[in-house]
Amino acid sequence: MPHWKIKLSLFLNYFVFAILLNSVGTVILQVQHNYNVSESSASVLEAFKDLSIAIVSFLVASYITRIGYRRAMLLAMGLITFACLLIPSFGSFAMTKVLFATTGICFALIKVSVYATIGIVTTDKKEHASFMNFIESFFMIGILTGYFIFSAFINDAQPESTSWLRVYYLLAGITTLAFLLLLSAPLDESAVKHKESKSFTDDFKEMLTLAIVPLVLVFIASAFIYVLIEQSIMSWLPTFNSKVLQLPATLSIQMASILAGSTALGRFAAGIILRRVPWFNVLLGCLLAAAVLVLVALPLAQNSSGVQVTGWSTAPLGAFIFPLIGLFIAPIYPAINSVILSTLPAHQHGPMSGLIVIFSALGGTTGSIITGTIFESFGGETAFYFSLVPLTVLMVLLFFFNRMQKSIETR
Repeated sequence: MPHWKIKLSLFLNYFVFAILLNSVGTVILQVQHNYNVSESSASVLEAFKDLSIAIVSFLVASYITRIGYRRAMLLAMGLITFACLLIPSFGSFAMTKVLFATTGICFALIKVSVYATIGIVTTDKKEHASFMNFIESFFMIGILTGYFIFSAFINDAQPESTSWLRVYYLLAGITTLAFLLLLSAPLDESAVKHKESKSFTDDFKEMLTLAIVPLVLVFIASAFIYVLIEQSIMSWLPTFNSKVLQLPATLSIQMASILAGSTALGRFAAGIILRRVPWFNVLLGCLLAAAVLVLVALPLAQNSSGVQVTGWSTAPLGAFIFPLIGLFIAPIYPAINSVILSTLPAHQHGPMSGLIVIFSALGGTTGSIITGTIFESFGGETAFYFSLVPLTVLMVLLFFFNRMQKSIETR
C-alpha cells in the first residue's frame, strides 16, 4: 500500500483529536458560565481526559500489536463519534466529564497507534524526526481550527446558553469521515510484531522493564515536564484572556488560537531545521527564548489600559505576544519523542509509545491542576509566571538526555 494514504489517515486522526482534546480550555471557560463551576473545580476536566489516557495506555500499550494499530484506531473513532452525538442531549458538568474521559480513552488508542505506525512508514532517523514534527504541527492546526469552530457556536449576549454544545454534532461528522478514510487504508504491521509467540504478561513485563532504563527514565521526566508546561498554558489561556485581559468569551477563545497557530508554525519549521541542526542545540535555544518571552509578555498584561475590548483590533498587546511562546516550545515534544523512538528497535516502539502517552497525560493533568489552583488563589499572571520553574527544570533534563543518548549511539 502506498505510504501517502496511511500518512493522510494519520494526519486526519490527529486533526480530529486535536480539536476534541484541546477544547478543554474552551470548555473550562464555558462550564464556569453554564454550571457555576469554580476555577479549581473546572480544572479536573483535564484530569478526566488525561488520567483516562494514562490508564488505557498503561493497559493496552504492551498488547496493542496483537489488537493491531489500524483496528485500535477504528475502534477509537467509532466510540468518540457516539460520544459526540450524545452530549448535546445530556449537557451537564457530569456529562462533560464523561465526554473527556471517553476522549482520553480513544486518544490513548490513537496516539499509541500513530506513534508506532510512524516507524513503519519512515525509513531513517531524519525522516522519522521530520515526519514527527509535521504530524505534530498538523495536530496544532487542528487545535487552531477548533478554537474558531467552538467560538462560532458561543453567544456572548447569553453567557449561560448551552447552544455551544451543538458543535459536537459537527465534530461527530468529522470523526465519521476520519473513520471511513481509515477504513479504506490497510496497514502492513508485520514489521513491528514479534516473530516468537509471547504472552500478554511477557509483553507487559517488557514495557515495565523498558520504563526503568536510565535513558528512558530521563526521557519520561522530560516529556512529563514539557506537557505540564504546554497544557498549563493551553488549558488556561482562554480563562486568562477573559478574566485577566477582560476579553469577551468568544474573543478569549479565538485569541487563544494564536498559541495553536504559533505552535503549528514552530513544529513545521522544526521539521525543516532538524534535518540540518542537532536537536539539542535547537531545543536549548527554544527554551531560553520561551523564558525570555514569559518575562517580556506578562508585564504587558499587568499594564493593560482597562479599555473595553470589542474585537481583535482593540485587544491589549499582551493578548498577542504571550501566545507566541508556542513558537519556541513547539519543537520540544516531537523532537524528544523522535529521539527516544529512533534509538530503540522497532518492536519496542509500541510499549515506548505507551509510556510516552502515560507520562504525557500525567504531566498535562498535573500542569492544569497546579495552574488552576494558583490562578484561583493568586491570579492569572502569577499562574503563568510559574511556567519559568518547569522551563528551567526541562533545560537541565534535556542536557542529561542528550549526553545519555550520545553515549548509547557511540557504543
